[in-house]
Amino acid sequence: MKKYNLTFCQLEFHDHYVVAVMNEGIVVSKENNAILVEIAEKHYQDTPFVYITHRINSYSVDPTVYIRTAQIESLKGFAVVSKHESQKVHVKYERQFFEKEFCYFETMDEALKWKDEVIKKHLK
Repeated sequence: MKKYNLTFCQLEFHDHYVVAVMNEGIVVSKENNAILVEIAEKHYQDTPFVYITHRINSYSVDPTVYIRTAQIESLKGFAVVSKHESQKVHVKYERQFFEKEFCYFETMDEALKWKDEVIKKHLK
């Protein structure tokens, strides 16, 4: 596992998935997203992976960042993990900007099981 502590988030890279925890109060802007995309493309060059955002903190997302994120060739899915009901509404809206699988889960265990299914489809 490799960890990054950026000014706006923490990232944990595993074999086929990355877990991101954004800092309280930040905005995931195109500039922040460009950094995330660069790191992900470098780390998972030809390896299929899933991006899991663990929404522990309160922050905002510019939904247009998903258009660029979906262009990462090795990215096969995007998961949001949160226990807050309000996130379900956000995910429905954000999903419209992302052309790949995009799911909401209440627990990390659920997201990791889903990640296994997504990756299995792409390793055949």
